[in-house]
Amino acid sequence: MNTYFKGTAAMLAALAAALPCIGSGTLTAGAEVISNPVISRNCPVYSGSGQATAANDEHYFSFWNGTAPDYLAYDLSDVPEENRKTVNAVWYNTSTYDSIGLYVSRNMEPSDYTIEINAAPGGDYPEDGWETVLTVADNTLSSRQHIVDMEGYNWIRINITGVDGKDSGNASINFDIHDVSEGVTDSWIFFGDSITAGGMNNCYGTGFATHINQLDERYFPVQENGGIGGITSTDGRNNIDRWLSTYPGTYVSIAYGTNDAWGNQSGAQKYYENTVYMIEAVLAAGKIPVLPKIPYATEPGVGDYLDDYNAMIDRIYEEYPKIIKGPDFDAYFREHPDMLSGDGVHPSGDGYAEMRRIWAETMYENVYCADSPAFVQGDVNLDGVFSIADAVMMQKHLTGKGSLNSLENGDLCKDGVINIFDLSLMKKSLFA
Repeated sequence: MNTYFKGTAAMLAALAAALPCIGSGTLTAGAEVISNPVISRNCPVYSGSGQATAANDEHYFSFWNGTAPDYLAYDLSDVPEENRKTVNAVWYNTSTYDSIGLYVSRNMEPSDYTIEINAAPGGDYPEDGWETVLTVADNTLSSRQHIVDMEGYNWIRINITGVDGKDSGNASINFDIHDVSEGVTDSWIFFGDSITAGGMNNCYGTGFATHINQLDERYFPVQENGGIGGITSTDGRNNIDRWLSTYPGTYVSIAYGTNDAWGNQSGAQKYYENTVYMIEAVLAAGKIPVLPKIPYATEPGVGDYLDDYNAMIDRIYEEYPKIIKGPDFDAYFREHPDMLSGDGVHPSGDGYAEMRRIWAETMYENVYCADSPAFVQGDVNLDGVFSIADAVMMQKHLTGKGSLNSLENGDLCKDGVINIFDLSLMKKSLFA
């Protein structure tokens, strides 16, 4: 018998990673999205003040609070060199995403800083030898991503000299370094109003990136929250080009409409025109737009107009097939109005938590699994069709009563072995 075993834990992990992408009659064995994993989690970290380890632990509700001017430095020398040739250095703060609208709140937000690298050996924090690769001045955004060539370097730091537009003050950030040596593919930003601001926050409860990682441990995406309370699609249109100019990532969610519909401020046609402008701006920037449905509201000032606005989203889906469909929050909150808060518009705390979960599950299905190769490898008898006959041949092979015409097509778990887990994937696909 040609079956051999490499270790149960590895096979179970491969099976678990593949199962969420299984659909009726089709198995997607792995997503086409290239993973951009976090490589700075709990690495040696140094700063001149504050609790530096709070910046790179797994808890996004804890922050490094430093007194600027100050630095936050990471020793990445233990990360394999091939996994840090090019990195995405991203920091997060809890301020309003940008200083626009009626509810601006700058809360210890870095406004002036440099990104620096150092070739010194790992172990002891180097006082000298730092090279500035990026300089940011007069920043007004609450999170930023920076692509850095680190080949030949072991250290990276953010050196903050201004906070909230002032020359000094207390800065508060989480700081992650992601491996993007094979391209920036797993990076997201969620633009929208207060519902996005509350729903896509990654420091209260379980965030989008953590949910994705729980679904598939290969991935931990960059996740910026671009939600700003009180704004409409007109504000989004007026600022989208500027926002995109600083965003090096791939996926861009456009989630306005609640404030447009509240009292029918803009009218559905104007909302459509604004949203189309933003979608075209995202496409022109070489990025991928994501468009969810506007959440249902029991407040009549919003709810009475939502059908017209969500109809425009259906129209945009038809006109722009490259758009990734986001969650249908209209349908979800119609079915679960108990997840709305007392104002009948904003979700409750549990409602926001559900939004993050639904976002992750929907994007895992529509993005991480959607581009995966079809289940052609199940054709172990090489008759050009995957059917029950292939499962029968696989079972005979595993019991020593026959052999496969194609061992390669039978390795569904992509772990270099032919075993019961491959048969399980076959049956799951056939009888889903």
